[in-house]
Amino acid sequence: MNEAITPLKTEIALIGGGPVGALLACVLAQRGFSVDVFERRPDLRTTDGTGGRSINLALSTRGLTTLKFVGLEEEVLKLAIAMRGRMIHAPSGELAFQQYGKNDSEYINSISRSALNQLLLDHAEKSGKVRLHFKQKALSANIANNSVRILDDEAKQTLEWTAKLLIGCDGSASAVRNQMHSDGLSETREDVLDYGYKELTLPAGPDNSFQIEKNALHIWPRGTFMLIALPNLDGSFTCTLFLPFKGENGFENLKTPDTVLAFFDKHFKDAKQLLPDLAKDFFDNPTGHMSTVKCQPWNVDGRVLLLGDAAHAIVPFFGQGMNCGFEDVMVFEQCIAGRNENDKLEWDEIFNDFVSKRKVNTDAIADLAVENFIEMRDKVANTQFMLERAVEKRLQTAFPGEFFSRYRLVTFTNVPYSFAQAAGKVTDEILKELCSQINDPAQVDMKLAERLIKERLAPMLKRQPELAEVL
Repeated sequence: MNEAITPLKTEIALIGGGPVGALLACVLAQRGFSVDVFERRPDLRTTDGTGGRSINLALSTRGLTTLKFVGLEEEVLKLAIAMRGRMIHAPSGELAFQQYGKNDSEYINSISRSALNQLLLDHAEKSGKVRLHFKQKALSANIANNSVRILDDEAKQTLEWTAKLLIGCDGSASAVRNQMHSDGLSETREDVLDYGYKELTLPAGPDNSFQIEKNALHIWPRGTFMLIALPNLDGSFTCTLFLPFKGENGFENLKTPDTVLAFFDKHFKDAKQLLPDLAKDFFDNPTGHMSTVKCQPWNVDGRVLLLGDAAHAIVPFFGQGMNCGFEDVMVFEQCIAGRNENDKLEWDEIFNDFVSKRKVNTDAIADLAVENFIEMRDKVANTQFMLERAVEKRLQTAFPGEFFSRYRLVTFTNVPYSFAQAAGKVTDEILKELCSQINDPAQVDMKLAERLIKERLAPMLKRQPELAEVL
């Protein structure tokens, strides 16, 4: 390898060319900035670049809002499959469908990470303002000089890029964030979940048919662990097994094909029948780790900024990781709007404004994602939980614009996550009170429900401008 370090300059150095980094590049290009994007992986558009990352993403309102801003919403939705609710698979094989929204107009979208990323990279490159650099690994950053050292894996040399703005979109293991932390410029806390995940493939049936319900996110909840499945356009499903690392039902006890097959036969019998390559997939695919990353501040003056998972990685159980990152991009764009982009002092104000708007909300969705893990693996099969969801659906129909579940606020609106968290606590309290003395949703006291909603929830909702059209 050439020991010499080649110095180079750019207006904006954006580290990380995943979905969030690529979308940010599109938005910056739309504003006329010149951007160099550095991605450690090969070009997804010419290779199989999944790199062990989750194959499917759940795209919802927040993500679609930013995609619409750059003119890509319709094109992206052509690559997606609507998931209108959860299909719960009981150990007996019995199925129960739980609708996500108030009706079929509210749904989330299963989309290939790779396909979405490729589309965003193409759009960024077509702008003429973005240069994409692949197989470029960020080694370290000199925050004081606004520079980053990049290992060019293709040329086998080290490059040092100096930029007016250095933006880290390089994920939960961000080199930029780690450098800020090492330099004492930011504090980072990482909470590692004692669970891992393994991806498996449920193949398509004859003629690319779907072997289980196409328009649903499938969940096999088993108390302390679970299996989920999301649909793909080719008729297959990407399954993800979430298990603790240790314990009776942990990864540590699944060391041979026989133990894996026996485990699935015991806990996921109906799924096992549809997974012909179960043992092979299990041992061929890596076991992933999950963690919540919270850090502050995300910026250094008006020169360096963290965005997306680099600033606030969350566990995947609310389907908001990418949506939250995309919303970062939209809020960042709004903070830029109407300012003088070339003034250093203005960039300082922009970064501070952005962080002040996002930090409280990304902390909120991080906490909600952990809570939703417990709900998905355990509560969705609980009788009381199912009763509350049925009553919730009835209230959403009876009191449109006055009653929103926490899930709807997070997934189908653009209200701040912190507000959705606070309002969700109120809806949970209302539902618990209404369901405490009943065992059938038809028995709910609708007059009491109306009073509780008007007293506790409706006033909160009316203060949210993002809900104005609905209200």
